[in-house]
Amino acid sequence: MEVEEARQTVTVNKLISSKKEIVTIEGDMIVPDIKPDILNTIDTVGNVCIYKKEVLDGKVRFDGSIQLNIIYLADSDNDFTRGLTNTLDFTQIIDIDNCRTGMNLKSNIHIQNIECKVLNGRKISSKVTLEIEMMIFSNEEISILKQINNIEGIQTLNTNMEINSLVGNGNCRGVAKDTIAINGEERLAEILKTEIKLVNDEMKVSYNKVLLKAEANVKIMYLTENGEIKIITSNIPVMGFIDMNNVSENNILSSNYEIKNIIIKPDSAEGNSIYVEIEFEISCEATNSINIELIQDMYCPIADVGFNQKEINTMMNKKISKEICNIREKISVPEISSNKIYDVEISTNINKMNILNGRIIYEGELSLNFIFSSEANTRMDVKRYTLPFTFTVNDEQIKVNQTVNTRVNSISDEFVVTSDGAIDCKIDLEFQIESYSNANINLIDQINLSENVGDQMPSMVIYLVKENDTLWNIAKKYKTTVEDIVSVNNLENPNNLSIGQKLFIPRYSMHKIA
Repeated sequence: MEVEEARQTVTVNKLISSKKEIVTIEGDMIVPDIKPDILNTIDTVGNVCIYKKEVLDGKVRFDGSIQLNIIYLADSDNDFTRGLTNTLDFTQIIDIDNCRTGMNLKSNIHIQNIECKVLNGRKISSKVTLEIEMMIFSNEEISILKQINNIEGIQTLNTNMEINSLVGNGNCRGVAKDTIAINGEERLAEILKTEIKLVNDEMKVSYNKVLLKAEANVKIMYLTENGEIKIITSNIPVMGFIDMNNVSENNILSSNYEIKNIIIKPDSAEGNSIYVEIEFEISCEATNSINIELIQDMYCPIADVGFNQKEINTMMNKKISKEICNIREKISVPEISSNKIYDVEISTNINKMNILNGRIIYEGELSLNFIFSSEANTRMDVKRYTLPFTFTVNDEQIKVNQTVNTRVNSISDEFVVTSDGAIDCKIDLEFQIESYSNANINLIDQINLSENVGDQMPSMVIYLVKENDTLWNIAKKYKTTVEDIVSVNNLENPNNLSIGQKLFIPRYSMHKIA
């Protein structure tokens, strides 16, 4: 006979594989003829652009570039501090188990270290170490068996679960574009370096669309024509729309901004301003928490029921949150003393993450790269300082066995040299935390049914409970029902069986299949 099934279809977002890879990008640069010779490099920073990323069978490919800003000491009597820009193009193919073409990739790429070596007065060798974090996901529709309608006497072991179902995902292009005017009394000679970070990101849902808004915080160090070193910062809006059917404000939304291209140059039309254009690829994913009822096991006392099972891995208890860590420290850097601080480059490393029930404890360090005035080293010098920190996030939903992914950004900072030569540091770090549990679901499919005419069970069996026995397993073994065993034995707590306990097992009373 044909089995009448009631099923529920949901889309799950499964983590297929994850990997962290350290890669090195190298290249040489010839100093342009209009620039003076290099005596030595002072500081180097870089921004990573990803033109294209692609998931292939067993591997992931990244095509991009690193845009380097090199501040150097010129080998000249007149020119002291000067700047260079260099672009290192790269293609990286990274092997990842189990990934297939068409799967979704979440990646986070940041610069771990930059080394520059002066080969001669006109040539520099650069080596950049990148840390690439990758997670491969597969979106899959699954059919969940909830109920069987036309088999008399069918016994089912049901369970309710709350899982995360994928509502939708997508990406779009966003551009931060502006012309930044500098002080009217100054004349721009050249740009020394640029740092870009994303701040104030938010998402709103309206009419099957997700509006994504953020600001690109652009910090530019430049040289004036009279040889002064200046810093200018600007928050430039960036925005994008992603169409997503059935998305709602109640969904769990996550976003990511990845730089694709950067143009930062003196504005030729204005003459005393800087043109900035940064292209982003913006991605967004929406998930929903849904309750599912599924059959984990089944049997029929008067028929042989066969079925196949497959295990599906999915997520549950997903949560995305932001927490602010305020670091307030007074440090001593004797080399700086009363000298002027031009800039402080901040990078964050999380050395240890301890996940407990109800909280996460982060142990990390801030790498502070102070760029300050130094007459002893011809105007500018650099000093690195490491500042350790501990940060605790309290959240009742966090469980010790959960997966936690964390991104940390410096969103504001202030460094003041006090009268005693110490430095007051005020740094605010934003922790973007994604947490979830992995759930394994056993799905039943391909049910086969045939009438059972051969089994002849006695009217009553006396059974002694063994270790790991459940009433379900006992009832299934003897082709009766849990309800009948509970009734015959007057069990007050069916889930509390004792080893050696005596149970009377009655024969099932029905004799036909409906």
